[in-house]
Amino acid sequence: MGLLYLARRFAPAMIGSSKGAVVATGNTSALRGKPGFAGFAPTKAAQRILAEAIARELGPQGVHVAYVVVDAVIDLEWTRKRYPERPDHFFIKPRAIADEIWHVVHQDRSAWSFNVELRPFGENW
Repeated sequence: MGLLYLARRFAPAMIGSSKGAVVATGNTSALRGKPGFAGFAPTKAAQRILAEAIARELGPQGVHVAYVVVDAVIDLEWTRKRYPERPDHFFIKPRAIADEIWHVVHQDRSAWSFNVELRPFGENW
């Protein structure tokens, strides 16, 4: 519900200025279910569909809405401890995620992205 409330609160100002962006981040569960994630996947899929509905409404009014799927284990201290045997290319760097979101927010209006998927090059998908 946070995404919906955020969009309702800030969309009028962004529409008024004919600029702005809303970027929601999710994970692989937004695209497909996996064993052990039956309770989680529907919520992430619903978030992605809500973002798409918001994009279709706000996009023509000058507000860019995108959904970024992070299909990876984020390189953090606790994830490194959980997967100590994994090589560096198993993880995605937080800075790389931030850089791509910055890129999406600053895209030319003639080529706005909605679905963006990020994964390390070594990811099996």
